[in-house]
Amino acid sequence: MSDIEKPFLPGAVIFDMDGLMLDTERPVMDLWLRAAKSLGREVHRETVLRTIGVDEGTTHGILLEKYGKDFPYAEIREELSRLIRETVNKEGIARRPGLLIMLDKLTALGVPFGVATSTDRKSALWKLERANIRERFDIITCGDEVRHGKPAPDIFLLAAKRLGQAPASCIGFEDSPAGLRALAAANIRSVFIKDLLEPPEEVLAVVWRRCNDLEEAAELFGRTD
Repeated sequence: MSDIEKPFLPGAVIFDMDGLMLDTERPVMDLWLRAAKSLGREVHRETVLRTIGVDEGTTHGILLEKYGKDFPYAEIREELSRLIRETVNKEGIARRPGLLIMLDKLTALGVPFGVATSTDRKSALWKLERANIRERFDIITCGDEVRHGKPAPDIFLLAAKRLGQAPASCIGFEDSPAGLRALAAANIRSVFIKDLLEPPEEVLAVVWRRCNDLEEAAELFGRTD
């Protein structure tokens, strides 16, 4: 077996949340449009796509840059939160394919793993609880716990520190260009699993592996039998 084919057993694994573990990006995309329309404003899907993977402050900046300083961001965001709660309470939160297989595999191998999400802590914990996976993680690191959000490396560096591992010994899973850039900046091997966005070539050039889903990605770590 060549070096590139050998399973890599990391010191720890760090997962993004929305779009990577939880199937939340697509539903929220539509809810953004509904929330804006309810307040007499229009947002475009292409603009909302630019906010994937980034923190609240960056999202705010993107929308004000696009729609002007009079854009009622706070009001639309409040309505968006209401719609998200209403939808989740009615329909729940779907997990992305292969997630439980991946988590079970890492548990069997004794590899610690955690979350690094741009979402604020209160919202992140609520989502993870609704998806029935909150207790699976050794650590949960959130966007409101770091000064600079993705694509800065801060959140992944903090997650690695909390897991007690050097960044170079970790693997990070991401679905967004901002997240992949952050992993590269943190010197963490990245695995890209596409949800809504295809990263530019310069981002893909620094990706360690690309997989179709988390079940396929679990094979990177070898067998447990």
